[in-house]
Amino acid sequence: MPRIERALLSVTDKTGIVDFARALTSLGVEIVSTGGTYRILKDAGIAPLREVASVTEFPEMLDGRVKTIHPRIAGGILAMRSRPEHMSAIKAHGIPKIDLVCVNLYEFEKIAADPDAPLAELIENIDIGGPTMIRAAAKNYQDVAVVTASSDYPSLIEELRATDGSLSPETHWNLAKKAFATTAAYDRAVSLRLAEIPPANEPLRAMLDIRAPRTIALRYGENPHQAAALYANGKTGIAGAEQLHGKELSYNNLVDLDAAWQLIGEFDAPASAIIKHTNPCGCAEATTLSESYRRAFEADPISAFGGVLAFNRELDRETAEEIAKTFIEAIAAPGYSEDALKILNTKKNLRLLRVMRSALEPVVKSITGGYLVQTPDVHHLVRSEAQVKTKRAPSDEEWAALEFGWKVSKHVKSNAIVYARAGQSVSVGAGQMSRVDSVKVGAMKAVLPLKGTVLASDAFFPFPDGVEEAAKLGITAVIQPGGSVKDADVIAAADRLGLAMVFTGVRHFRH
Repeated sequence: MPRIERALLSVTDKTGIVDFARALTSLGVEIVSTGGTYRILKDAGIAPLREVASVTEFPEMLDGRVKTIHPRIAGGILAMRSRPEHMSAIKAHGIPKIDLVCVNLYEFEKIAADPDAPLAELIENIDIGGPTMIRAAAKNYQDVAVVTASSDYPSLIEELRATDGSLSPETHWNLAKKAFATTAAYDRAVSLRLAEIPPANEPLRAMLDIRAPRTIALRYGENPHQAAALYANGKTGIAGAEQLHGKELSYNNLVDLDAAWQLIGEFDAPASAIIKHTNPCGCAEATTLSESYRRAFEADPISAFGGVLAFNRELDRETAEEIAKTFIEAIAAPGYSEDALKILNTKKNLRLLRVMRSALEPVVKSITGGYLVQTPDVHHLVRSEAQVKTKRAPSDEEWAALEFGWKVSKHVKSNAIVYARAGQSVSVGAGQMSRVDSVKVGAMKAVLPLKGTVLASDAFFPFPDGVEEAAKLGITAVIQPGGSVKDADVIAAADRLGLAMVFTGVRHFRH
């Protein structure tokens, strides 16, 4: 590769730029620069140094909006050295070759992180000349080196000194790939942030845009023969949680923790959730966190062994003491008291995550050849909007139990059946191919008495048999969406059995 004779430096992030420029000039490279970068380099005594305006013979204008957008800059970057006609053209127009472009972009993402940032400020922080120069240099990567990250300066300086001022074709290519990734990420950040400004887009956009850095290389996926990694943007939710203690997280830990965290978000009172294989095996709310955990645990202590937990309050000493009695894989909570950490840190492998609540985002699942996307299930039952379909209406206590069971049913794999009391899940039947089988599985797994409980079903009963089976166990009320062609038969069965039945009109399938 030929020696680099001229470099254009124009950076927002000034980290290391003086040392980089000094190394270039020590190798005989002429520096061309703009605005604040030029002033910093001039003050540092960098020479030879020229302003862009001396190359373009045109001043910066429009409050700095126009600096490098000029044929004398674009031509110097884009001219292919192997084409005589290109060389003749730039010579005829007095355009100097530019062999290295070092540019990083306006800090749009920093401004955009403020949810109250005015639109005008966002617009002014959209870089135009920077991406143009980067893309031009990357397109002509065989002749021009493009540098977009200050972290690359040391290795580039080392290579330039070792080769008396040139960079290898491999380095040119690697820098170009990084440059295109930089402009792609920048354009994406602008597009996504502006899409948040009213008038809002449709709930699901015309283009699915998923881009996130790899944050954890996991040991394996659901099974040891599967490779896996976690990709995440930001510091919220399970993906962005801070791990305070314990061995590394597994793929299955993260999936279960997310299921637990989503469930616990349903409750305002102190609440605890215990998850096994993404299904709740215990969930309760109470006046204290420790009491909610005891009630959640007693519903299915066998399944709780090796499960994951989530809490919607800072985890305190008393709750930690209860947790420490059983082997638990991982815990998600918004915080931990010092006493709780002292207790739980004695469990060497127990993973402790501090989680910040995040905004709900569209739900994405991959299928062969594509992706399915849906809005999150954010429905919350309003008692006054539910319809009592039976002759007997639920009592106040039954209503409280029905509302609690309905919240839990949303987070159980369909077909989902939840037996509940006020503030406590009693047993769960999950994921069966027929609804009546889910009723039976929930009964089979029950540790606590089912007599006097209520039953929540995530979808309608296609036949009366599910209600009839549950009635044998002593349930007193049922909550379900309704909508079956057999609704009349199901309601009639409930009346015959003395049950109260409520229709919500909303289904909570979870596949």
